Amino acid sequence: MGSNSNQALHMFFFPMLAHGHMIPMVDMAKLFAAKGVKATIITTPLNAAFISKTIKRAKTSGHGIHIQTIEFPCAEAGLPIGCENADSIPSPEYFPAFFVATGLLQEPFEQLILEHRPDCVVADIFLPWVTDSSAKFGIPRLVFHGTSFFSLCAGECMRLYEPQKNVSSDSEPFVIPNLPGEVKMTRMQTAPPPEKEETVTVRVMKEAKESEQRSYGVVVNSFYELEKAYADHYRNVLGRRAWHIGPLSLCNRDAEEKANRGKEASIDEHECLKWLDAKKPNSVVYICFGSVANFPDSQLRDIAMGLEASGHQFIWVVRKKGKKDGEEEEGSWLPEGFEERMEGKGLIIRGWAPQVLILEHEAIGAFVTHCGWNSTLEGVVAGVPMVTWPVFAEQFYNEKLATEVLKIGVPVGVKKYVRPMGVGDSIKWDAVEKAVKRIMEGEEAEEMRNRAKVFSQLARRAVEVGGSSYSDLDALIEELGSLTH
Repeated sequence: MGSNSNQALHMFFFPMLAHGHMIPMVDMAKLFAAKGVKATIITTPLNAAFISKTIKRAKTSGHGIHIQTIEFPCAEAGLPIGCENADSIPSPEYFPAFFVATGLLQEPFEQLILEHRPDCVVADIFLPWVTDSSAKFGIPRLVFHGTSFFSLCAGECMRLYEPQKNVSSDSEPFVIPNLPGEVKMTRMQTAPPPEKEETVTVRVMKEAKESEQRSYGVVVNSFYELEKAYADHYRNVLGRRAWHIGPLSLCNRDAEEKANRGKEASIDEHECLKWLDAKKPNSVVYICFGSVANFPDSQLRDIAMGLEASGHQFIWVVRKKGKKDGEEEEGSWLPEGFEERMEGKGLIIRGWAPQVLILEHEAIGAFVTHCGWNSTLEGVVAGVPMVTWPVFAEQFYNEKLATEVLKIGVPVGVKKYVRPMGVGDSIKWDAVEKAVKRIMEGEEAEEMRNRAKVFSQLARRAVEVGGSSYSDLDALIEELGSLTH
């Protein structure tokens, strides 16, 4: 489809203010812009800086991609100034106020609609009021969840049939009804039931569900060949209008673009890649738990001991732990002499890493992940098998997809869902050692790696001309275009 036919189409992209939500939606805006759509990303002044760096290449290529900002009402919601900067995720006690604050964005957002008259709005699921705002101006609203078809289906089947109520204990397995593939879960692995009284967070979740049902449809960061049964189930059985247009990370074609996704890396990507260049193919384990998971020092120590015992080389990304009053020194969570012993064998990155670049390096043989969907899909794209270590949200569903459906992962053994920022199961060092060896050595590891490589090829094919995601994206743009004429 020629880009000129899309020239008239103007779309707003409104992500939730957290890295795991912003990164894929900025990629999505770039993808639409590359098709000739005028794409405007809505964010706050504090987050505009990192987004403008991410879209720099797209702009210099002449794509119509822009940023519009709305001030975040920290003071009105009783939040610390600057808390919407995705670098400083608010601590859990601020979550209700944070949702109140995002609700206060409705009026300035409608002002922007009036000024710019977009033809469509793609907004994060956690901004439910956007459906009303869009309806007010007679424009379609598309929902972005930021997760897989599998977890969307699993979550909906759990909501509809409540199988967790039919078991006698938290550890007794049950099958998720009406979901293809006999998927078993336990109560411990699912979100705890909401509080009895309607808190702000519970209300937002309810509104999100309800506003999604009234929206035009759902865009999904996935590709058909990865989860056919669940894409079909979501559309044909659950009756949702949905378009798969991923993997979105593949819109970043060169090393600079890949390095510039998200925050400023805490390590020079050239240094990191040079370190990997000296390693044999499939010989390094990459460990990263995303931007939110919060592990206590004792857990970090067990991970370090498990990595050392496995005998495998590694790159380990650890969220930068700022020293507070009375806290131990930086690095005190490592076993005595660990960094000296691991010299040349292990690389610890404190802070943010250029993940896509690292995963795509031929030296990487496995990925220890929290199963956030962005990371899981980036692992799939890179063709790297995974050790799964889910923490909360839909991560336990993504673990099932990786380990049981796709068979490209092994679980580390986490059994318990935790609320964001909480502390989960304690996984001992020997379980870490065992999982790393299982994913890196022997016949089973080889089979998983081969399967992962096949999905990697399918992922890349999906976004090329004529591929499943390429075609779905074209169909969506054409449909939205026809609504405006």
